[in-house]
Amino acid sequence: MAQKEEAAAAAAAAAAAAPAAPAAPASQNGEDLEDLDNPEKLKELIELPPFEIVTGERLPVNFFKFQFRNVEYSSGRNKTFLCYVVEAQGKGGQVQASRGYLEDEHAAAHAEEAFFNTILPACDPAVRYNVTWYVSSSPCAACADRIVRTLGKTKNLRLLILVGRLFMWEEPDVQAALRRLKEAGCRLRIMKPQDFEYVWQNFVEQEEGESKAFEPWEDIQENFLYYEEKLADILK
Repeated sequence: MAQKEEAAAAAAAAAAAAPAAPAAPASQNGEDLEDLDNPEKLKELIELPPFEIVTGERLPVNFFKFQFRNVEYSSGRNKTFLCYVVEAQGKGGQVQASRGYLEDEHAAAHAEEAFFNTILPACDPAVRYNVTWYVSSSPCAACADRIVRTLGKTKNLRLLILVGRLFMWEEPDVQAALRRLKEAGCRLRIMKPQDFEYVWQNFVEQEEGESKAFEPWEDIQENFLYYEEKLADILK
């Protein structure tokens, strides 16, 4: 029995002295990777940049249902989804339209700033731009100031922002930033149930060959009225 105990103790000591195996890398969303047996897949995931702006034409259904829900307390919703429509009208009256969405997870810049950096980095002075954003939450103070500066130097740009929720609306600096947006000519509205339906139809992935009807959540109208009242009080 003593020999067995000594052998077990020696084995434990050897295991403790051995170098620890390297930890499995984490995915971009913080979850552990599962497909570690595929060296090519592992190499691809390890080489992903640590910061990125995700862009596309349509966002996944689950992202929409969670991130755009106009709840009063947005626990866990720590990023911004921005769906946009850009209409550019030249002197001839012809309008060119483009649309898509931005997601700012793990991004060095928020989605609002990324829009002006990547989607509309420069405006042709001979073209009139009408831009509409459908955003999961209203801009932070820093993003609001970026929007104000852009509108100030780009007189041929008109911006309408529809938001699902108000971000930190009780903070004085955020309230002041929202008022500066209004003063700069930016139109700011709370998304109505019809606006959520529009986003669902135009910016959310649909099953191939069929379009699933939008199903409003139980408190969608009540929460819209709640935020509409708060925004009106801030902007008055």
